[in-house]
Amino acid sequence: MKDYILRRAGQSIITFFLAVTVNFFVFRMMPGSPLIALIDPRVPPESRLLIIDRFGLNRPLWEQFLLYFWNLFHGEFGISFYYSNTPVVDVILGRRLFNTVVLMGLSIALALIIGVIIGVKAASKRGTKTDVSATIFSLVTYSFPVFWIGLLVLLIFGYYLSLLPIGPTPAPGLRYASFFEYAVDYLRYLIGPLITLTLSFLGGYFLIMRNTILDIFTEDYMLTARAKGLSSRKILYTHAMKNAMLPMISIVALHMTYLIGGATMTETVFSWYGLGLLIFESVRAKDYPVLQGIFLLMTIVVIISNFIADLIYAYLDPRIRY
Repeated sequence: MKDYILRRAGQSIITFFLAVTVNFFVFRMMPGSPLIALIDPRVPPESRLLIIDRFGLNRPLWEQFLLYFWNLFHGEFGISFYYSNTPVVDVILGRRLFNTVVLMGLSIALALIIGVIIGVKAASKRGTKTDVSATIFSLVTYSFPVFWIGLLVLLIFGYYLSLLPIGPTPAPGLRYASFFEYAVDYLRYLIGPLITLTLSFLGGYFLIMRNTILDIFTEDYMLTARAKGLSSRKILYTHAMKNAMLPMISIVALHMTYLIGGATMTETVFSWYGLGLLIFESVRAKDYPVLQGIFLLMTIVVIISNFIADLIYAYLDPRIRY
């Protein structure tokens, strides 16, 4: 177990350095230049040169890369080109991060719980109307583009039924009479993107859970459990469901990146003030420092989540340790 943990930790460190390197170069391969958003055409040439020198855009790419690494390990993520020269840490951390974590955390949790429950029920009743109906519904929601689901939610619940607000989330500086008033208003804006993302995640979790349990039903130890006279309920929930949760651990670990990056299209459709919308705005503005900061956080979360998932795998499945 000790060798397994050390090997996984070493792989995670190597993955981190590779991801940081790619994180630097990939945004500089994008078409366009940040100078378009950074410098107004009316700015005098002298001021233009000072701005370019301040952000290091006149230096060779290899020198920018070394400075990027040096600043990174000193906790400096740079200064935003677009958001009023604000430090990247202040742009990313704060209300945007909180909003994305709340939205993505709730949607992943709801989709996981509902998907696992329905998947177990459908697998136990394979071939029945319940199984067929749940499978068709999951395939439909899984195949629909997430932005299209969001537009439908806005059209039906926002425009026709007037149950959801249409428009951007309240401004960060908006004042409320009480916390309860703020919470109610926050939930009103949260429901739309929450429904959209839950539906988009639900189909994948359901299909994985259902298919995994059906595969487990064919294993020899399930036949042994039946031969011992165990009840169908005990076989399903004690033996089948426990082993079927192993693939779900990997899927959830991969989806942890959404806790930081958010669902960019969903947040853009609903104008949700989170990191997903920030990514969209930063791509349009060619704001390299902000994009690098967001994707660095996503990289760290994915690496740590997968490392924890590997440890959970090793704990739940003795075959992994050997």
